[in-house]
Amino acid sequence: MTSLGPSPRRYAHGAEVSGDGASFRVWAERVGSVGLVLSDGREIALAPEAGGWFSANVPDVCAGTRYAYRLDGGAPLADPASRAQIAGPDSWSVLVDPTAYRWQHSHWQGIPARGQVIYEIHVGTFTERGTWAAGGDRLPHLAALGVTVVEMMPIADFRGRFGWGYDGALSYAPTGLYGTPDDLRAFIDAAHGYGIGVILDVVYNHFGPGNRFAEFSDRWFTERYENEWGDSPNFDGEGCGPVRDYVAENAAYWIAEFHFDGLRLDATQALFDASPDHIIARIAREARAAADGRQVLLVAENEPQETRLARAPAEGGYGLDALWNDDFHHSAHVAVTGRREAYYHDYRGVPQELVSAARYGYLFQGQRYDWQDAPRGTPDLSLPPTGFVTFLENHDQVANSARGLRLHAQASHARLRALTTLLLLSPQTPMLFQGQEFWASAPFHFFADQGPELAADIADGRIESLAQFASLLDPEARSRLPDPAASATFESCRLDWSEIDERGDVLGFHRDLLRLRRNTVAFAPREGARVDGSVLGPEALLLRFFADEPTDERLVLVNLGADLSVASVPDPLFASPAGSDWHQVWSSEASVYGGGGRRLIETARRFVLSADCAVVLAPGPRHPRCQTDDLRAWQTLIGVGD
Repeated sequence: MTSLGPSPRRYAHGAEVSGDGASFRVWAERVGSVGLVLSDGREIALAPEAGGWFSANVPDVCAGTRYAYRLDGGAPLADPASRAQIAGPDSWSVLVDPTAYRWQHSHWQGIPARGQVIYEIHVGTFTERGTWAAGGDRLPHLAALGVTVVEMMPIADFRGRFGWGYDGALSYAPTGLYGTPDDLRAFIDAAHGYGIGVILDVVYNHFGPGNRFAEFSDRWFTERYENEWGDSPNFDGEGCGPVRDYVAENAAYWIAEFHFDGLRLDATQALFDASPDHIIARIAREARAAADGRQVLLVAENEPQETRLARAPAEGGYGLDALWNDDFHHSAHVAVTGRREAYYHDYRGVPQELVSAARYGYLFQGQRYDWQDAPRGTPDLSLPPTGFVTFLENHDQVANSARGLRLHAQASHARLRALTTLLLLSPQTPMLFQGQEFWASAPFHFFADQGPELAADIADGRIESLAQFASLLDPEARSRLPDPAASATFESCRLDWSEIDERGDVLGFHRDLLRLRRNTVAFAPREGARVDGSVLGPEALLLRFFADEPTDERLVLVNLGADLSVASVPDPLFASPAGSDWHQVWSSEASVYGGGGRRLIETARRFVLSADCAVVLAPGPRHPRCQTDDLRAWQTLIGVGD
């Protein structure tokens, strides 16, 4: 029995449970007929609507029903807006009832842009089992660490047994590799119980292998733009309305039906749209509306560094909250490794760059960028610190080390601790990559299983993308690149959580820094927070964190070179608040963190800032002034004098 009468719908595309049945709707303007094929053998003709839509209300189906669409009598195809798949994008679609899950923390109010600490995960490698259920077991650890937001790499259904997720074929269907849709809801629900928000990395600039959208309509994609990842969705051409609906409503869908607390938009420079209402601005509006009063966090990756994405619509912006800051990562990477290949070419890793990143976010804001022989970025010194997400590691950057090595495997541990201090105390929103907090031994490679017919192309594409690194022009180095399609490559990336017990010093270091950030007035993100900084030496810098009460101010000194002898500092930022002197209250070189030990620092006297270290200073009682004996001791210490 089929009813063609009206039925209320939440979204334009897809199948939705409604009362005792379901409403099916699909955009297929290039075909003459669409049949709804059910796994019980029935086939129901969908009725045509204006604009190339087909629909039917079917009263005798329920959640769990498997279905597909047959176009003009052809082979059954998955629903482009399927909410779940049996076994990848070439299998049956599954009818899902989003109201069946009973939320335990339905009063959760979401997350504001200010005050967050993000932790990026790939669900398949985050735990041994690689599921949402197993990931939920690690939430107490993240809460104790001080994480406030989990950023989940893309989960839209894709072909194969494993992958990063950026080649998702069906944007509304959480991949079955990690569990059921309700398993995902349960993970998010449990995270909220620990006070942790969850945001989702979404890919709207292309669809991966396995999508069959063009068979439904030739207006899904456009050839007007060049896109390095595949065909560009049609956001501004003739008949683009259903495509725009599909993407904007998908953003709303994740937030409304799964209670995600926001989104991270991948490669927004490839979201090509010349219309007056840019698709990014619409995504932002619909995502916020779907939150129904909850606060959501909307972040973008944008290679050209276009700051308008994070400006308010009233200021000509797109209304997002923050942008990934590759500039900070690249400068810090050079500082810790010394390597300036490929896109690290324009960075020197010097104190001035790190100070500027702490003060202004992007380093390139419209000036010439030698690597591309063109301007990079847009001028904008007005974005608040929370307008930038900073990191030392993320999925791309770890994998782009060719061998997938974490930073602790490439550089001085002491220097890495110093830079991590800068990351976790600076006013921008910091992000850690899974396992970074205990220096996980597992690498993170690029891996993608798209079937044997695409394996060679994927491997060649990976080699081509890494060819910008001069060291990988070495045939021997290139021959050692792991095969992206090999199961062993994927399996090697799983975190070994038993390592936590062996690396309590590293874990304690990260926990203590995040506790400092959370509990210290000067470091805690707040309205009107102000930080300034300057160069202290050829490889050293200082950052002054101001506060309403002078006693709450903090000074952070970071040295990324050899021992630095400090006799005087002709810089007002170094001057302690009236009636006080600076006292050391924390050091990255404390022995409890695996460091060489805390060196005494009294800023009223000459002192030595240890090599590769960061220290936090707070105002305290005045020190006794430097006496002659102290001077002689100092001269002996640094090897000068009569």
